[in-house]
Amino acid sequence: MTTIAPAPVRAFVPSGPGLSFGGELRSEWIKLRTVRSTIWSYATVIVISLGMAALMSASASFDGSQIPAEQQTAIVAQAATFGVFFGQLVVAVLGVLAISGEYSTGMIRSSLTASPKRLSVLTAKAVVLFVSTFVVGLVSTVGSALVAAPILAGQGISAEVTDSDLLLPLLGGALYLALVSVFALGVGAILRTGAGGIAAALGILLLLPIAMVMIPADWVADVTPYLLSNAGLGIFGLNAFGPSDFEVWQNVAIVLGWVAVSLAGAALLLKRRDA
Repeated sequence: MTTIAPAPVRAFVPSGPGLSFGGELRSEWIKLRTVRSTIWSYATVIVISLGMAALMSASASFDGSQIPAEQQTAIVAQAATFGVFFGQLVVAVLGVLAISGEYSTGMIRSSLTASPKRLSVLTAKAVVLFVSTFVVGLVSTVGSALVAAPILAGQGISAEVTDSDLLLPLLGGALYLALVSVFALGVGAILRTGAGGIAAALGILLLLPIAMVMIPADWVADVTPYLLSNAGLGIFGLNAFGPSDFEVWQNVAIVLGWVAVSLAGAALLLKRRDA
């Protein structure tokens, strides 16, 4: 008898430079929206924001007839953006998990094989995460303003959502949430573990400002405004750990500096380390 030898199977070797950047964006969008942690995280951000806005508005006691119009707008803005303080913790966890999950499952090898340049993978993740978080953040802040405004109106506090003094803080809150998620993405890429990345990101956001306030030194007052969360909350006028003398654009620049350092460290290690 004669046997027919099976045809040789050739290993697949990518012949091109890999996915286009548009393909990488679509791939990262599919990864982000098909993970349940993303849905739960974004839903939590919205629920917290709406709930805190309702709670802050209902528990406040004002006499609107004695408050100038510009201060009334500021009161509505603070109520609408108060939930951002808690939402930043949620999007930070999501940012870390967006990349640490790929390292834990080994999917990062497939991602880097499809995109040998590596840095384009990190860029695509950052873009998709930023846009998605900004949209969710904008929904949460605008929705919170719509919740807070009718409640505060019963106390004589009124403000139009289209007023620039109210709209800009709402946009600032959404921008800060998006930047925090990208910062946490960089931290997750540096540490490559979910637990370590979450601990580091939340420590920088929440514990570092508290620890700095407890240090009895004169230089603390000069350093504190440059912390990530302090500058970020200053973008929309919510200064949790003391007043800031910086303008909005200066606070944005400080937050962008933190994000740049995080992504630069992630990019450097991504190029040097094996997956």
